Amino acid sequence: MSLAPARAHARSRNRITLWSAGSALIAVIVLLGSGLFGFALPGRASDRGGLADSAVAPGVRTQLPWPSDGQAALWVEGVGDFGTSGKQVPVPIASVAKVMTAYLVLQNHPLHGGDDGPRIKIDDEAAAGSYSSDESATPVRPGASFSQRDVLQMMMVTSGNNIARLLARWDAGAQSAFVKKMNERAAALGMDDTYYTDPSGFDKETTSTAADQLKLARTAMKDPAFRAIVATEEIAGLPDAPEPLPNTNKLLGKDGVIGLKTGSSTPAGGNLAWAAHRTIDGKQRLAIGIVLHQSAGTTPAQGLEDAFTRSQKLIRALDDISTTKASARANG
Repeated sequence: MSLAPARAHARSRNRITLWSAGSALIAVIVLLGSGLFGFALPGRASDRGGLADSAVAPGVRTQLPWPSDGQAALWVEGVGDFGTSGKQVPVPIASVAKVMTAYLVLQNHPLHGGDDGPRIKIDDEAAAGSYSSDESATPVRPGASFSQRDVLQMMMVTSGNNIARLLARWDAGAQSAFVKKMNERAAALGMDDTYYTDPSGFDKETTSTAADQLKLARTAMKDPAFRAIVATEEIAGLPDAPEPLPNTNKLLGKDGVIGLKTGSSTPAGGNLAWAAHRTIDGKQRLAIGIVLHQSAGTTPAQGLEDAFTRSQKLIRALDDISTTKASARANG
């Protein structure tokens, strides 16, 4: 059985050429370690979310309509790190936790080009969670099988908590083992204020900050398969869902938005990790932002709506900033 992405961005292909000569390999390793190619060996700043970028001029940062509630973080390719708003203390992130789940599954089981990956069988536990009234779920039947890409779409597009747990069991044999991997990867990325307790984010003890989630989002968006999955606007083909299921991110496809992931609950409020193409200083650039803990304590629907509204204001405002003028003012 295969799901059909009703609308999805094209999948790109990465090609890597390896040098076979021993001396050439040594030279490449030396250059990589020195940072001359813009990459770094594990442990360096660019391997931990790329936060080695210089911060943008203060004048640029103050041009933006940062949310007055919760916390946020923003980075723009070719411009730099815009910093954060709000106190960066760990807060529940709800389904934004699935960004790490998807990223980790793709790290452990890469999808290259148009490869859809191995088949994954729907187990009884995932099927039993299909119709939960307490959490978001994707309707699936026991014994059905889907490709890895399809299952990742079920998790990231329709935000199925039951699918997140299924992927954790498929990857690591047990959810607890997968959660351990999540925290190990978070530590490796320098996400020092993040702690995962489950693969879906349903547990309010899964907490993070906007700054930490920005590190993860920037890293995950380097994977072409991840980018294609989070850009999928709806999926069709589920036996118990005769109509296509839309992406929970209602900003997708508007204002240049190409991803990433929503998350909402009463303790978490509304949360949105987003990626968008914007024109800054006459050039199209990739912007990635995180907006967390919006209107926490209200309803999940209200919190998510506020996360959409405040994220959209940030996204649209990027077209009106000028980094060159702000830099000139900052330099006198």
